[in-house]
Amino acid sequence: MKDSQSPFIMGLNARALNHLQRAYPRLDTLGVTRTEFDEGSVWDFGVRSKGGIEAGILLGEVCLAGLGHIGILPPQTDSLPFPEICVGSDHPISACLLSQYAGWAIQPENYFAMGSGPMRAAYAGEKVFDELTPGQRDKGSEMVGVLETNQLPGEPVLQWIQGKVGNSKKIHLLVAPTKSIAGGVQIVARSLETALHKLHTLHYPLTTVLSGYGTAPFPTPAKGTLDAIGRTNDAILYGGRVFLWVHTEDELIAEIGPKIPSGASAMYGRPFAEILKEAGGDFYKVDPLLFSPAEVVFYNLASGRTFRFGQRNPLVLMRSFDLTGF
Repeated sequence: MKDSQSPFIMGLNARALNHLQRAYPRLDTLGVTRTEFDEGSVWDFGVRSKGGIEAGILLGEVCLAGLGHIGILPPQTDSLPFPEICVGSDHPISACLLSQYAGWAIQPENYFAMGSGPMRAAYAGEKVFDELTPGQRDKGSEMVGVLETNQLPGEPVLQWIQGKVGNSKKIHLLVAPTKSIAGGVQIVARSLETALHKLHTLHYPLTTVLSGYGTAPFPTPAKGTLDAIGRTNDAILYGGRVFLWVHTEDELIAEIGPKIPSGASAMYGRPFAEILKEAGGDFYKVDPLLFSPAEVVFYNLASGRTFRFGQRNPLVLMRSFDLTGF
């Protein structure tokens, strides 16, 4: 049996573009609009367009480079009475860390957005690429990216991205604010990604992770962007549950497991909006150990044993989602 999975970077943008193109005939029913430019296109998933749950699922799956699936589940327990966003992948490292992770700050003059999706693999300018796929880039003819922002980009943003990549590839940008329905879906669908990112931070051998699946509750609507950021983060920090199929030594899981859930952070225990406010709105002042799911389960194919670490925290979620009297 194969006991490892090497991440791959080539072809991520082509896979994402193919996934996106299959949605062309139903853009009107998805509530998504597209604007064409010489440099590519901009897809509005919730800035001025309506968007919605199905649009969010498409947005999230494109962000995974078409290497994963996203869905919506009914509430799983009475203590967490919210629909849940699920995500799964049999290529979790490529899908999540080389594509979905929001690691590229898009910041030309007078514009800012957090960039994710497989366009990151065409740029490959982040440290994670040096560590996982050194010296490699996705060299496809077109790029696909996802921007978390309230402002639709224009030609200068497309040109800035092309300049960073170093050629004239066409770039297709999918845009959704955090507080939009579609934006919320694609952000909460990052439960698996946060677990993998924490594993990478802790120097766990990611090639032993064969498959992954995660769920997290879909937050109640937020009035403003900061509240939306707080609630979508809390959905994962206090309600996220991730399952990993691995092939490794039990001793390694037992050693590293307690460090993975968000509860390992000294900042754990309060809504994220409060924590971020104390940090002056600076994400980099928040303990990086906090950014992970509430609960992580390992299924070890090498030994047949199961390990569970952490637990969900409904009380903080109810406070964050402003439903203490629900």
